[in-house]
Amino acid sequence: MAFLEHSKHDKLNIVIVGGGVGGLGVLRSLSTTIDPKKHTVVLIDARPAYVHLISSLRLVVSNTDSLITRSVHPYGDHTFRNKLAGNGTFIQASVTDIKVNDTGKGGQVILDNGGIVAYDVLVLTTGSILPYPIAFPTSTKAIEEYVKARQAEFAAATDILLVGGGPVGIELAGELRDVFPSKAITIIHRSSHLLNAVYPDKFRIAIQKQLQDREITVLTGDAITIMSDTATSQVPKDGFITEQGKTLKPDLIPTWGMRPNTSYLPSDLLSSTGHVKIIPTFQLPAHPDVFAIGDIVDWNERRSASKVVQSHAPKAAHNVLLYLSLREAQGKDSIDILASKDSAKYKGTIETMMISNGKLSHRTLSTQTSGMGYLDVLWGIMFGGWISSLNSRDLAVSRLSYFTGYKPV
Repeated sequence: MAFLEHSKHDKLNIVIVGGGVGGLGVLRSLSTTIDPKKHTVVLIDARPAYVHLISSLRLVVSNTDSLITRSVHPYGDHTFRNKLAGNGTFIQASVTDIKVNDTGKGGQVILDNGGIVAYDVLVLTTGSILPYPIAFPTSTKAIEEYVKARQAEFAAATDILLVGGGPVGIELAGELRDVFPSKAITIIHRSSHLLNAVYPDKFRIAIQKQLQDREITVLTGDAITIMSDTATSQVPKDGFITEQGKTLKPDLIPTWGMRPNTSYLPSDLLSSTGHVKIIPTFQLPAHPDVFAIGDIVDWNERRSASKVVQSHAPKAAHNVLLYLSLREAQGKDSIDILASKDSAKYKGTIETMMISNGKLSHRTLSTQTSGMGYLDVLWGIMFGGWISSLNSRDLAVSRLSYFTGYKPV
């Protein structure tokens, strides 16, 4: 499809860029609220399939539970359900530019294949640039080959250094320990405790204790300098000397550094960190017909898929339809829905965290557990045991079809 345009007599076109949890979340909300006589939807994503990131670390470590089939769901007609059935189009392409109309009445999305997609309302939900080892490529066959290569890489390694003790490093360490009970695994983290200071020290220390009980070495308050943000086999002959003077000689160094996937946007729409500046209705301040949600937005909160699915996406979908309705009713180029009593305004959500520590339950101080959770209410509630173990066993893969509309054969 080289060009997708519409006349003023056609249906209004809602274009969603990004088919991750944000994009599919918006689609799910629109599927029951949209007026199919007035609106169509276009979903654009660089990949042909949704990759379930919650289970992706388990996927790249081993071929357990047939995850390559169960956690990679292709887009298709099934993606557009309920009122969207027959009114949705999927385009596999990368976005290279956005042409906004200063009047607030639509614009164009420029694709890397030469295509141009016109929009009346645009929803940006392109998430983060995925780091190694979950930097999946953009074709189904290439994704399968990438997964097999990562599995072989981990299997061949004897000493694995994980640089960074955030959720990715912690969960990857747990998955590795499940599959490779005798490999040397080390996490090095610059801060004095794992995770970040959003969470209380008691939670951060408890997570570290779980890892150490599984014979995973944790080095906090220390760091090494790596020139690349991808894994490398170019380990110096004499290994690394950390800032605290420790010598490390790993043969595999998975590293990562999440950053917002916003390089296709003009710099004046972005904050100094590369996030999209928004107002509480998820609209861009100078472009009321453009919305942004998820990891890419400039909002002071910890980023998580649950927030996007449960709050960002439904509020944004509501405001998209409200904007189009008010614009049609008032006949104006630009509508301030923030002033409307009917707009859904985002004020943040309660901070929650669920961290898995592999699939296999293990004993820690006589308590069977494989992960921990935290809920920022009252004095701060920590939980583990069977609650976190239930999450760790399946990582929500069994419920994925409800979200994507696709049922693996």
